[in-house]
Amino acid sequence: MNTTRIIGAVALATAAALTLGACAASETPASGVDASTATSIADFGSFAELEAAAKAEGALNVIALPRDWANYGEILDLFIERYPEITVTEAAPDASSAEEIQAAENLRGQDTAPDVFDLGLAVALQSTDYFAPYFVERWDDIPAELKHPDGLFWADYGGYMAIGYDPDAVPAPTSLEDLLGEEYRGKVAINGDPTQAGAAFAAVGLATVQNGGTLDDFGAGIDFFEELNAVGNFVKIDPTPATVASGETPVVFDWDYLNNGYAAELDGQRNWEVVVLPGTGYAGYYNQAINVDAPNPAAARLWMEFLYSPEVQNLWLKGGARPALEASMVANGEIDQALYAALPAAPEDTVVPTAAQSEAAAALLGERWAAAVQ
Repeated sequence: MNTTRIIGAVALATAAALTLGACAASETPASGVDASTATSIADFGSFAELEAAAKAEGALNVIALPRDWANYGEILDLFIERYPEITVTEAAPDASSAEEIQAAENLRGQDTAPDVFDLGLAVALQSTDYFAPYFVERWDDIPAELKHPDGLFWADYGGYMAIGYDPDAVPAPTSLEDLLGEEYRGKVAINGDPTQAGAAFAAVGLATVQNGGTLDDFGAGIDFFEELNAVGNFVKIDPTPATVASGETPVVFDWDYLNNGYAAELDGQRNWEVVVLPGTGYAGYYNQAINVDAPNPAAARLWMEFLYSPEVQNLWLKGGARPALEASMVANGEIDQALYAALPAAPEDTVVPTAAQSEAAAALLGERWAAAVQ
């Protein structure tokens, strides 16, 4: 991972082996609550008792949370400041969604296993056996289309797939066809492998709907990247602020909030423009989940409650992403109006894959992607 106005009638959306440590020893709090089976604050008795249980554990393991991704740095720092009793370990910040699940498998039963996940939809749908059901206090304010009905995972922040580009290196792209031109030779990148990473999956989804296809069949999107690769324009480098700054990835398919983050971070070093292509837009959310084998189950649940507070939902907004509680926060007067007004206009025609479409697309990508871009 280095991605309204709740986006139309949004359907539930998209979206390493680590060193083994000592065996975890999850303790039952003094209140008698088994945090690993708690499905809401009510199971702890109160929010204060949840906080006390998490502080008693004294640790939280997060994974695949780049600090330059949708304002995660400020969000992590706020949690660390608020709960100094809880040591936060930030593992593998650039791991993909699939690598998060692999880490949970490899580290099962260890105190270094991830407590929580941040995942693209395709991987979340394939990994529900790894998730503990939980219903955050603001559960009812998360649109039904953005949450698993059994509380296994739920959307948190999202945006639109966009193209970022260096105007000093390439002309402004106005369509997918432009990217096949000589001016883009060896210059176009996507954020990861679409069989593993949500942002890359969405790049193929955008290419699908912009290339005459539908979300029922990602074939048109795969065909586009196969052609892009064949003409020598597809560069197989995962983009980061460093690769953008160095000029290695002058054109990047990524979520609008991440591309805008590149522009902000590199201000004064590299010009960076962001365009959402005219025509059909592709929207998606990332999803939160709790590891069913979390070594720090109370801290995992406290982290989720923290993320779904209006304060932190506004921090997603500060990072240019659209928070899952957007509609509720607007209705309740909780949204940061200045940040909200600064969001770019949403495409008039927006699509988001359903769960079934995401599963079908993931299967097709597994069959075709490697051969298409080899």
